[in-house]
Amino acid sequence: MHVNPPEESFIPTRNRIAPQPGEPIPTHYKWCFGCGVDHPTGLHMQVTAGEGLTAEGVFTVTENHQGAPGLAHGGLLSAAIDEVLGSLNWLLGVPAVTGRLECDFRKPVPVGTTLYIHASIESMHGRKVYTRAQAHMFDPDGPIAIDATALFVQVNLEHFVTNGNRAEVDAAVTDRSSRWRDMADSHVPPVAGFEVNP
Repeated sequence: MHVNPPEESFIPTRNRIAPQPGEPIPTHYKWCFGCGVDHPTGLHMQVTAGEGLTAEGVFTVTENHQGAPGLAHGGLLSAAIDEVLGSLNWLLGVPAVTGRLECDFRKPVPVGTTLYIHASIESMHGRKVYTRAQAHMFDPDGPIAIDATALFVQVNLEHFVTNGNRAEVDAAVTDRSSRWRDMADSHVPPVAGFEVNP
């Protein structure tokens, strides 16, 4: 199975409450390995909403992220790509989880390298969201290190309650609720329920 949308897929509409172009896309949980600010060895990914159905992510590979000596671990680079692609779902305003991720690694990524990841929603079919990303090294127009495509599946709150650790889900709800109050004047008010992984 490849990440190719069916012919009857369509280009979805950006949600009116999505972060505006240039605004940061919020973290979905402070302990998330990809975007969480409190994860001690996480990626600490910074993602910004772009124009239309795009987002830009930036992260720097540290010694905590290496596989072979001095080089980023391939699985970790996949996690970085997944994080930015997953952040695109903020633009639709519906939580979604990764269904499939395909990465083509084109260049090794040394420790200390900053990756600039450009991601976009390509189309949608039912609950399936088809996405694409490229990771550039050193600067936004630098050498391409990774090409990726992914399929996300939109889910509801029950998915997280049923499959996740209840204490962690409750902590995420508490964390999100306090940040919603802090963002009262922003373009991203809470949607009905909450998104643990928008």
